[in-house]
Amino acid sequence: MSGPRVNSFFLGNSSGVNFSIIVSPRDAETGKLQLANCSGSKRAGDWNLDVTPGVNTSKVTVSLSRTLELCSPNASECCPSPLCMLETLQVLACRGSVMLAQLLIQAEIFANSSFTGNVSENATIIPNQAFKPLGSCPCNLTAGACDVRCCCDLECTPDLQQLFSGRCFTGVFGGDVNPPYDQLCSSQAMEYTPEWFPFLCVQSSLDNTPFLGYFYHGSTSTPKVPSFKIPLQTSPGKPFTGYREGDPIITEEDEYFTVPQQSMAGQCVGNAPVAYLHNFHVKCLSNLESYKEGLPHDVRINTGTADFIQQNVVYRTITDRSKFITESENLLGAEVLCQNVTFAEHYKFIWKDKNIEQVNVTVFLGSLCDGEILTQRFTVEFLSSNSTNGEELFENPGYQVGKPVRAANLNASDPLGSLNIWQPAGRGLCASATYRPVLFGVDSYSGCILEVDINEDCSLLRGNVTEKLKALIQATHVGKRDNCSYSDGNDWVEIIRLDPFTSNVSTGGLKGFCPDIPANLNIHIIFAKVGAVQGIPQQQILAVQISYSTVLWQFQCGLGCKNTLSFLPITASVQFTEVPAQPPLPVTRQVWYQKIYAEFDCNQNEVCWPQLLYPLTRFYTGEPYSQSLAKGLFLAFLVLLAAIMSNPWSSKLWNR
Repeated sequence: MSGPRVNSFFLGNSSGVNFSIIVSPRDAETGKLQLANCSGSKRAGDWNLDVTPGVNTSKVTVSLSRTLELCSPNASECCPSPLCMLETLQVLACRGSVMLAQLLIQAEIFANSSFTGNVSENATIIPNQAFKPLGSCPCNLTAGACDVRCCCDLECTPDLQQLFSGRCFTGVFGGDVNPPYDQLCSSQAMEYTPEWFPFLCVQSSLDNTPFLGYFYHGSTSTPKVPSFKIPLQTSPGKPFTGYREGDPIITEEDEYFTVPQQSMAGQCVGNAPVAYLHNFHVKCLSNLESYKEGLPHDVRINTGTADFIQQNVVYRTITDRSKFITESENLLGAEVLCQNVTFAEHYKFIWKDKNIEQVNVTVFLGSLCDGEILTQRFTVEFLSSNSTNGEELFENPGYQVGKPVRAANLNASDPLGSLNIWQPAGRGLCASATYRPVLFGVDSYSGCILEVDINEDCSLLRGNVTEKLKALIQATHVGKRDNCSYSDGNDWVEIIRLDPFTSNVSTGGLKGFCPDIPANLNIHIIFAKVGAVQGIPQQQILAVQISYSTVLWQFQCGLGCKNTLSFLPITASVQFTEVPAQPPLPVTRQVWYQKIYAEFDCNQNEVCWPQLLYPLTRFYTGEPYSQSLAKGLFLAFLVLLAAIMSNPWSSKLWNR
């Protein structure tokens, strides 16, 4: 400790515990501290011990009861030297004669120093370094120490200067702040004197040297620290025009409204802005040591029209912690510190057009103890103001990126369908894998592992893999838009299915070898932007194709080939391809002619070939037409003469 007071904490039940403090002198021979016992008190020398008991934690305060002023003449109870206190303290917690805890404190405290003399009103005048050198020794960079090779440093003793006397810094940096410059008439330092010197030299004193301000940079600028504060998207006097898809939501303090989200690296970012009309659901791992509270829920949000609304917050308590808590350490027999933290937050934004009308927040709280891993969940959902019971009415005409692709079984009595990919869990086996929907505009790649026996029949293996892949596509049609109606067949596109390749290759009874296994499912979705509603692009699915890719499965033998099971990875990929909303016009003879003509059209090209001879035309008015024509003809004559003289026959003619 370096101050007169220090605090610590005693974890556990403090009833019946006796706290004491002792000053532990060191043994002069061994230098070790003397053994402590539980017979001390709460005062030792100039030190006092105070204990504030709590439920499971007690606050222990050690304070100094003497002053820390330097001794003045005829004064007592003061510090005789600047190092006022240098002692070793021991704080003991005992129950009877049994020591429960021990705290060792090294106190090194200096006396308080204050200036009591007369203060001079003569302020130090710093000269303007643009007119007078501010530092007479620029190489003196270290205060209170000698800088090597800096001979003008007054802190270098003569003995130290002898070490580098022949290698001192020269020039302005070495202390020659006013050297004679080459333009002076009296200067003869130039090695190569020009022939006009000294007729055009400078006659001036060294006070007007060009080296003035050599280290002068003029005005200084403070560093700009980036922050999440942003200006409103309006100019003064112009109202806020509302949000568009993807715009960050703004708070009353002109800052981003942030909710923890997952980055591209898979880690959670606590200060990620929430984008308008972008739903997400993330899980973040945390423990009691690294836990941090997010944005306060009393922050008001900009609706989009420069008005502000308050969040409607509902707090609930988590009773079943098994879905959120993973115990990483077993702290039996010790007092465990717990804290009430946020387990999950669900945000529902009620929107209409470009504005936010309401924000409902549900916060789930629970107890997190030391040694436990918490899986926090954060959900942001945007619901239209026309929705009922929290369900979206699909009133948006087109798809938005990140929303599930709608699928249907129009040939069945129950038209509800699904288009999924795998969500592996545990060991990644297909038996324990779950499904997750295909999200629009998000290219995905997932898979699972299928256990295959060495004696597996190839035909049965192909059928088993095909059935597992077909189980992902429980639909016959896919919705063109997000507001498709099951009763209107024109709102749906039929899924184009390319059946897997059927192999007739015989393995000849060879075990652990199967060719042409349809292990890869490829979902190809073609979409286009067909318009915009209130500034939000509307995207529509044009076609969906499902195909299979085959692989060669071969049994992988481990050490000793004792295991009869092998693994076959099967995958599913989703690819989105954007195409123009309308096909381009076919290239015809007329279009080709128009393309060629456009190359010579001066209004459609930056380079206009007809204007190459513009000075020879009547449109040029920079000089009389007769002069421009004469210059043009003379230029043409020079070009013709150069061409004639460069030919081989002209050289033969001159030789004759």
